[in-house]
Amino acid sequence: MAHQARKRFGQHFLTDESIIHAIVSTIHPGKDDFIIEIGPGLGAITYPLMSLTQGLEVVEIDRDLVNFWKQKCIPELVIHQADALAFDFLSWSQTCLNSIKNQQTLGQVKVIGNLPYNISTPLLFHLMKAIDSVDVQVFMLQKEVIQRMVALPGDSEYSRLSVMLQMRYEMLDCFDVPPNSFEPPPKVNSAVVVMRPKKNTDIDAKVWSVLESLVAKAFSQRRKVLSNNIGEYREILQLDATTLRARAQEISGQTYLEWAKMLVKQDQI
Repeated sequence: MAHQARKRFGQHFLTDESIIHAIVSTIHPGKDDFIIEIGPGLGAITYPLMSLTQGLEVVEIDRDLVNFWKQKCIPELVIHQADALAFDFLSWSQTCLNSIKNQQTLGQVKVIGNLPYNISTPLLFHLMKAIDSVDVQVFMLQKEVIQRMVALPGDSEYSRLSVMLQMRYEMLDCFDVPPNSFEPPPKVNSAVVVMRPKKNTDIDAKVWSVLESLVAKAFSQRRKVLSNNIGEYREILQLDATTLRARAQEISGQTYLEWAKMLVKQDQI
């Protein structure tokens, strides 16, 4: 009996061969790469990758799908039955990176997947824990989410997600994926995004923590001006009247970062 897509896991299985080919080309797998796929489903992307790289692993929460893959007895495929939101991508990626160094190859560490729409945002933040040991991430996501990821200051889609991801990644909205590319078809449009971690961002753990707090406060009530949202930090940052009348979506990520560094310097958070 064929596996039935489960709504509670946000399952929609990719079936469009042209889209599959485009995604695999975007991943650009190399024989020495280490790749982990979040949610392999029935293998639309998994099977092509197995023939192109030797270091393929998958993370799958659905026990039936895990059994589906285990029954195939594919020795070169490592299967992790786990919730991607709890999986330790940092340990996995560091192990892969060490293997690449020891083998002295040009392989890369890549995280890919057709991310469930219902957990995509928290999963993107969870993956940031492994950012220093991952070379590239290629994801299919809800089109609306990707629009927020790449939005610029002043855009209606510009949000907390935009600011935080753009501080750490170079991102490219590659191409759209229509609902009829899946079975069952989702009720939303999808797209594919490439995320490359920025190197030497000079954002230490304390500044990052403060930046998270500051940006969350700024975007807590999008219709209100900064003066209302950042409250106790107005005087500390000594923002001028024009800035205080601005809304969170009008402020660049770089400006938020400068403010976070000021607050850390003054030991105010």
